[in-house]
Amino acid sequence: MSDHNEDPEVLIDDTDENGNAPSSTGRGLVASSDSLPDRLYLLPIHNRPFFPAQVQPLLINQNRWSETIQEVAKTSHHMVGVAFVGDAESDELSFEDFPAFGTAVKVHQAKQANEQIQFIAQGLRRFKIARWLSKTPPYLVEVSYPKEALDKDSDETRAYAMSVINGIKELLPLNPLYGEELKHYLNHFSPNEPGPLTDFAAAITSAKGPELQDVLETLPVLERMQAVLPLLRKEIDVAQLQSEISEQVNSQMQEHQRKFFLREQLKVIQKELGISKDDRDNDVDTFRYRLEDLVVPPKVLTRIEEELDKLSTLETGSPEYGTTRNYLDWLTSIPWGVFSEDQLDLAHAREVLNRDHDGLHDVKERIIEFLAEGTFKGDVGGSILLLVGPPGVGKTSIGRSVAEALNRKFYRFSVGGMRDEAEIKGHRRTYIGAMPGKLVQSLKEIEVQNPVIMLDEIDKLGQSFQGDPASALLEVLDPEQNSEFLDHYLDVRLDLSKVLFICTANQLDSIPGPLIDRMEQIRLSGYIGEEKFSIARNYLWPRLLKRDNIPKKRINLTDAALKQVIEGYARESGVRQLEKQLHRIVRKAAVRLLEGDEETVKVSVNNLQDFLGAPTFRKEKVLRGLGVVTGLAWTSMGGATLPIEASCVHSLSRGLKLTGKLGDVMQESANISYSFAVAHLEEYGAPKGFFDEAFVHMHVPEGATPKDGPSAGVTMTTALLSLARGKEIDRPLAMTGEITLTGQVLPVGGIREKVIAARRSSIFELVLPEANQRDYDELPDFLKEGMTVHFAKTYRDVSRVVFG
Repeated sequence: MSDHNEDPEVLIDDTDENGNAPSSTGRGLVASSDSLPDRLYLLPIHNRPFFPAQVQPLLINQNRWSETIQEVAKTSHHMVGVAFVGDAESDELSFEDFPAFGTAVKVHQAKQANEQIQFIAQGLRRFKIARWLSKTPPYLVEVSYPKEALDKDSDETRAYAMSVINGIKELLPLNPLYGEELKHYLNHFSPNEPGPLTDFAAAITSAKGPELQDVLETLPVLERMQAVLPLLRKEIDVAQLQSEISEQVNSQMQEHQRKFFLREQLKVIQKELGISKDDRDNDVDTFRYRLEDLVVPPKVLTRIEEELDKLSTLETGSPEYGTTRNYLDWLTSIPWGVFSEDQLDLAHAREVLNRDHDGLHDVKERIIEFLAEGTFKGDVGGSILLLVGPPGVGKTSIGRSVAEALNRKFYRFSVGGMRDEAEIKGHRRTYIGAMPGKLVQSLKEIEVQNPVIMLDEIDKLGQSFQGDPASALLEVLDPEQNSEFLDHYLDVRLDLSKVLFICTANQLDSIPGPLIDRMEQIRLSGYIGEEKFSIARNYLWPRLLKRDNIPKKRINLTDAALKQVIEGYARESGVRQLEKQLHRIVRKAAVRLLEGDEETVKVSVNNLQDFLGAPTFRKEKVLRGLGVVTGLAWTSMGGATLPIEASCVHSLSRGLKLTGKLGDVMQESANISYSFAVAHLEEYGAPKGFFDEAFVHMHVPEGATPKDGPSAGVTMTTALLSLARGKEIDRPLAMTGEITLTGQVLPVGGIREKVIAARRSSIFELVLPEANQRDYDELPDFLKEGMTVHFAKTYRDVSRVVFG
C-alpha cells in the first residue's frame, strides 16, 4: 500500500507557458493610484504587518478564507488587502479588529493543500479603509491610497535616506538572508525612492508587530525614516552580537582542533627523540602525586616505595603489572592522616536530634551523654554504638543525625545476609578480581579517616562455607584491636580507632555474644500514640503531599482521623506502616480531586473507612469472669493485653490441659504456676483439696498466634487461684511478671509497651514486679498519668492486691 498525496488545487494561476511567475512591472515602477482598485477584499495577517516593498509567500486558513480568495480570483486585478490584526484568533475575528491602514498586494500562484491556502504576495501600495461594504467574511471595503508627503530635494531627507542605506549595507554582510530580500526589493522598486526604501528597511527588521504597524501608518516619509532608523540600528546590534557569538564558538572549536593536532605532533617528536613518558612513568607520577598531601605511616610508606620500584621495572603488558598497579591505586587512595574536625557542641547536637526526630527522649539523652563524654576526651572515635529496636523506629536516620551533629561524613552499608568474611576483611591479592573489604572501600569514597560508619542489620549476618562475617567483625568493632586493623588485600595495618561505628539490629538473639560485648547498647522501644501523631502531623503527612505536589489545603486530614489511623491501622512500634496508610489516603484523595468537582477532600473519622477499609485493629475488649485474668505481653507490634482463662472441665480426675499455641517457656510458666497454686491453696483462701479432683483447662485466646516468653507466671497463678476460690476479679486490673516455685516475682521486659497496651484497653491499675519499678519510674509523665501501679516482690503482694 503506497501513500498518495493529491496535487494542490490551483486557485489563481498567473504563470506563463514556462511555469514562471510574471515579472514585475519594471524596475522603479510602483502601481499608480489609477491602476489600483477602489474596492478590496481583506485578509488578516497575525505575526507582523506587510509592507509595500515586500514580496513573500503567505499562508492562510482554507476553511475561513477560501471564499475570499475565490472572490479575488474573479477580479481582473487579482489584488487583495492584507492588514495586521495582532494575536486575534481567526474564529473570533470581527471587522472591528482590522486597523485603518493595510497594504494592497498582488496575488500570484494561489494554491490550496492540507487545509491551507498559499500564495505569493507582492506588496504594492498602502491603503486606508474609507468604508466597510461587507462586515462579514468575505470582508469587502472601499479604500483610498493616501499620498506620501515627501520633499526629495531637502538635505534632511537625503541625509536620512543615506543613513537608511548605510544601515542596510551594514546588515548585508551579517546575514545572507538580507541579500535575498534586497534582490526582491531591487526587482520591484527604484533604490532612489525614499518611501519604498524605508518600507524595505522596516520589513527586514525583527521588530514587534505593533511597532511596524506604526511605521506603516506613518505617511510622511521623513517621519517614517525617523521611526525606522532606531529599529534598523537595533537590528544591526543584534546581528553583530549573533555574529560575534558564532565567531567565538568557531574560534573555540578551531583552538581545540589546533591543540589536538599539536599534541599528536608532540607525541611523535618526543617518541623520535626518546624523551616521551610511557604509561608506566605516568602511573608512577600519579601515585607519587597522590601521596604529597597525605601523612602516611612509615611502614605503609615503605611498602608503597617497594611496590613503586617493582612497577617501574615491569612491562606494561604483563599480568603482574596490572595487579601491582591496582594494589598501588588502592594504597594511595586511602586518606592516610586526613581527619575532619569534630563539632562537639551539645546545643547543636540537641537541635539536630530534635529537628529530625520526635519522641525517643531517652535515646537522645543517651547520645548527648555520649557526645559530652567525647568533649572531655577530645574526640569520640573508637566507640561502637548498637541501636536495637523494632523496624521503622528511625535507627538509620538517628545514625545520620549523629553524623550531622558531629559534622562528620556518613557512610552506611547493610551487612544483612552477608556470608563472606572477605566483604569485611578483603580478598587476598593472589585471587583474580581481588578487592579490599567494605571498610577500606568506604574510607576511599568519603576521603577522611574518621567518618561515621553505619553497619545496618547486624543481627541478620549469615554464615556459609566462605566464612563467618560476624567473627570477622570482632576485630573491627573492638576498640582495643581496630587501631591496627589488617585488611587481607592491603596487607598493611589500618587505623580504624577514630571511626565512630553505629550498628543497628531488630533483636539481639541472633548476634553472637562476643560481638554484643564489644558494643554499647541503646534500645529504641518504639513510639507511643502521641509521638506517632506528632511525627505524622509534622513530618510524614507534609512529606507525602510535597512528594505528590498536592497543595496542603486540597486534602484536610482531621486530628481525630489521624489518631484513628494510628490506633486502628498502624499499631506497630515504628512508623513505616503508618506512612503506608497515609499514602493510601493521599492516593484515593487524589482520585477524588481529579474525577469529582470537589476543591478539597476532607478525611474525618466518619469517612475514614472509605479510604482505608475496615480497621485492622479493633479496641481490645477486656474479658471478665471466674478464673479470667488480664495479663500484659510484649509483641513485635508493641504491647498487647493477654487474657488468660482457667476453667474446671470435670471433677473425675486430676489434671492440667494447656491450649493457645504456647511456646516452651510459657508451658514451663504454666506448670510452675499450677504447682505453686496447688501447694498454697489454703494460704490464699481456697479449699485445700480443690485440685485433687479438678481437671483444669488453661487457655490463652487467639490460639493461632504463637506466644512465648517468661512474663505470664503471675497471671496464670492468679487465674488458677481465682478458679479455686470461686471468686472473680471485680475491677479492671492487669498484671505481668514471672513466678518461681517459692513464690518470688521475677522482673520482665517491655514495661513501656505493656503500660501503653493497658492504657489502650482503658486499664489503669497494674501489678508489676518490684524489680521493674525503676523501668516504670523512667517512663514519661503522660504515660504514668492516672495509673495506679502495685509493685510485688512475692506472690503474697499480688494476692493482697487482687483478693484483698
